[in-house]
Amino acid sequence: MIKSLQLSLTKIGRFFQLKRIILPIAIAIGLFWFSPPALALTDIQIADIAYKDCGEELSEGIVASGDMSAANCFIISGTAKNTSGKPVYDADVFGVIYDANNNNIMPNRTRIGNIQSVPPGNSDFEFRISVPANLPTPFKLDKFKARGFSGRVKPLLYETNLE
Repeated sequence: MIKSLQLSLTKIGRFFQLKRIILPIAIAIGLFWFSPPALALTDIQIADIAYKDCGEELSEGIVASGDMSAANCFIISGTAKNTSGKPVYDADVFGVIYDANNNNIMPNRTRIGNIQSVPPGNSDFEFRISVPANLPTPFKLDKFKARGFSGRVKPLLYETNLE
């Protein structure tokens, strides 16, 4: 009777030892299996970069950020080249814009705009910028590039219908 009790206690002890090993392994496998995909940054090449006036309807009443001085509105356009083979979302566009006197018109920031989604291959894009009205044109657009994510990282508030 005592031997069978000792044998039972030994089996129970082994069970708990195995449980201490198997349970963490099972949790690790479960977390790996159900974890979301990594949202790696993907570089996007920018080509054919240009700008144009927004026009009266978009620039009426526009003011510079930080004060109430008059501002001009411009549309930056170009071609985004996504060579990753997968769609890229929420791509931030970086670059430097110089005025006619070769002064940086946005010295405190290099993020100029955003592209919501960039499909694989070449795709056209455009976004709006505002600059103080006293800056002389023509502008020089330099060092433009973009970086985005392989998956959506922000709620798509711009896709909701507010009508």
